[in-house]
Amino acid sequence: EVQLQASGGGLVQAGGSLRLSCAASGFTRLDYAIGWFRQAPGKEREGVSWFSSSGGSTYYADSVKGRFIISSDNAKSTVYLQMNSLKPEDTAVYYCAAVQGSYDWPPRRTYEYDYWGQGTQVTVSS
Repeated sequence: EVQLQASGGGLVQAGGSLRLSCAASGFTRLDYAIGWFRQAPGKEREGVSWFSSSGGSTYYADSVKGRFIISSDNAKSTVYLQMNSLKPEDTAVYYCAAVQGSYDWPPRRTYEYDYWGQGTQVTVSS
């Protein structure tokens, strides 16, 4: 079974940076996608960035494009989300999720995922 462990959240001032990590294990298919989602209090969970093992494709939501960078370290089976120029509106619990096998690209919808990490809190102060 696929297991995901998200980490790296914290408290940072606006304009600062954080790097989130999603350690993954248990994939049974060569083709998989990992998405980073976030959920602020009272709001729906939204996708922010996606990585596909197929060619290393990446995709970003408009709200984070140019500020966030998603990358993968295959040796460590970890996907990172480097978050730069953070804004107070980036404050949320961040989750990583995985889907393997067949999926639409990018898999933006939460229901497309079979596996979720536990979430890590990111707080950006103004």
